[in-house]
Parts: sequence; structure tokens; C-alpha cells
Amino acid sequence: MEMRDIEIFLALAEELHFGRTAERLRVSQARVSQSIKQQERRIGGALFERTSRSVRLTPLGERLRDRLDAGYREILAGIEEATAAARGQSGTLTVGTFDTQSQQIAAALDLFRQRHPQCELRMREILPTDPFGALRAGRIDVGLLWLPVREPDLTVGPELFTESRVLAVAPGHPLARRDQAALEDLGDYPVVQPDGPIPDYVWAAHTPPVTPSGRPIRPGTTVTTLAEAFSAISTGAVISPIGSFAAVSRRRDDVVFLPLADAPLLRYAPVWRAAGETPLVRAFVRAAADALQTPSSER
Repeated sequence: MEMRDIEIFLALAEELHFGRTAERLRVSQARVSQSIKQQERRIGGALFERTSRSVRLTPLGERLRDRLDAGYREILAGIEEATAAARGQSGTLTVGTFDTQSQQIAAALDLFRQRHPQCELRMREILPTDPFGALRAGRIDVGLLWLPVREPDLTVGPELFTESRVLAVAPGHPLARRDQAALEDLGDYPVVQPDGPIPDYVWAAHTPPVTPSGRPIRPGTTVTTLAEAFSAISTGAVISPIGSFAAVSRRRDDVVFLPLADAPLLRYAPVWRAAGETPLVRAFVRAAADALQTPSSER
């Protein structure tokens, strides 16, 4: 069966009208009828029930539609991907990440480089306290940021991976003697605050303004970078939720990491300027989704 015949069959299965199918595919109605008759002769059974008033799929036609539809969509997706690759296989793409994400995104970077060997891939660090600045300034083309992102000028891609949170405290802090902490504990001590233009709703996904019972969380030292946060925490003056990637990659003698038992996961997705979307950006998002996307059962 030729691709055009598959297109005709699937279009007719959706339209259930020979005239509308012909108009949709920009062919003659006779071409649609001829194609369906040829397919029915080849298969050996009727695919449609035709009367002067209606066209309906037969049970055989329904089974064929269900099998062909998925395969046809895969073929179109493959052609689209190849076309995008051909158009975007050269040039430069700058990807921004937080400095703790190198291991988590390695698979996405490797897959993108395999698919686009002629593209120069550059990496830049995003400050957690200014997640959108580099995007809006054009210093990066796409960034991997925690959600939510509700900015009208930015496009958010599919969720790729998640990160648990831990509580960072000084070794001599009263909480350091415990096996784990809870979000309610944030109401008892000053907590690190961001010194940057991060929107309140974005920071709240990382460090909430109130505890689960509604107690306000006292703001403590303001910081711009993760290194500044650790320095402040190590003095014992403040505590802070921290992504677990940092706990693994930034082990320190002067900071203790406690599991935050009831903290929701941080969810990450690619984000880019709506006006700056390019074939390379789309290709990277596709590669990242193929390599990293979190199964729905784990979200």
C-alpha cells in the first residue's frame, strides 16, 4: 500500500465523506474512490459500507484504521525530525543549566551531539536567583529550569526530570542531630533568601513563604549563588532547602544535608524565548525529551 493510499484511507475514515476527503487531500473524488477500491481488492474485504446517504467503516476497516494510524503518525514524526535535523544541523546552540545539573543532563547533551554533529553546543551557568535573565538577554537559547514558569514571553517545554529536596544546616545546628527534617521545621529558624530578580512564585516552589500549618518563614541572609548559600548556612545563622543534586555534587564538611520528608519534588523543563525559537532549539528539546523525560508514573 502506497503512502498516498494510506493517507486517503485514513482521511476517509475520519471524514466519512468522499467529497470532503477529496477536498481535504486536494485530489479528485474519483481518485479517492479508485484508491479505496484498490485497497479493498488487495485486502480481500470491504473497508467501508457505502449508501447514498452515509459512509461507515466496517469492522475490518476499523481494525485497519487503528493499526495504520499509529504507524502513519510515527512515519510523519520521523520525517519531521529528519527535516528539522537537516535544517538545524549546523550553527551554535547555547544551553543554560544550574551548576549542579551536569550529570542529570549528560544523556541529553550526548544524544543531541549524536544527532547534530555539525552543531556547536555551548553551556552556560544559570543563577538560581535570576533564572530568566540570561534567556531574555539572549546569552542562552534554552535553559533547564524548575517549574512553574508563567512568563508570557517564554515557552515551556515538556517536564524532563525531577529532583528531591534536602535541608542544609550547619553541623552544630540543633536540626543536625536528626535523621530527617520536615517543611514545618522551616518556621523555627531563619531561612536563606534570594538576592536577585527571581519571581516570588518561582522561589516559592523551592522555598515556601509559610510552613504547611501556615506559620511564616523568617527571611535570613540573602544570597546570589549556591556557594554564598553554603557559606551562610555553615555559620549556623540560617538553614535552607537545597536540591538533592547539590547535596551529591557539593559535599562539604561544614554543611549537613537532611532529607526533607514532606517536600514536593522540584520539576524541571526546558524554557526558551517564544520569539527566539529555532530548529536547533526544537531539536534540543526533542533530544532532551527522548533522553530524560520522566515517566508519568514517577511524576
